[in-house]
Amino acid sequence: MSVDTAALPQPEHATEADRRPKAISITTPTAGMLWFGGWMFTIAFAQLGFWKAVLALVIWPYFLGVLAR
Repeated sequence: MSVDTAALPQPEHATEADRRPKAISITTPTAGMLWFGGWMFTIAFAQLGFWKAVLALVIWPYFLGVLAR
């Protein structure tokens, strides 16, 4: 059974608005952990010094946000 077709049992006194499908949200920290690991790998692969790595951690999200616009 997929998440899209899962249905909750409806009470008998439910109104029409209550019978509409509910949105299901699934959150997981896996994507964030993979992103952070990739970020750390990139900093290590580029062999940045400590202060350049700190600067990269602060500036890179800005440039990625500008690029994603």
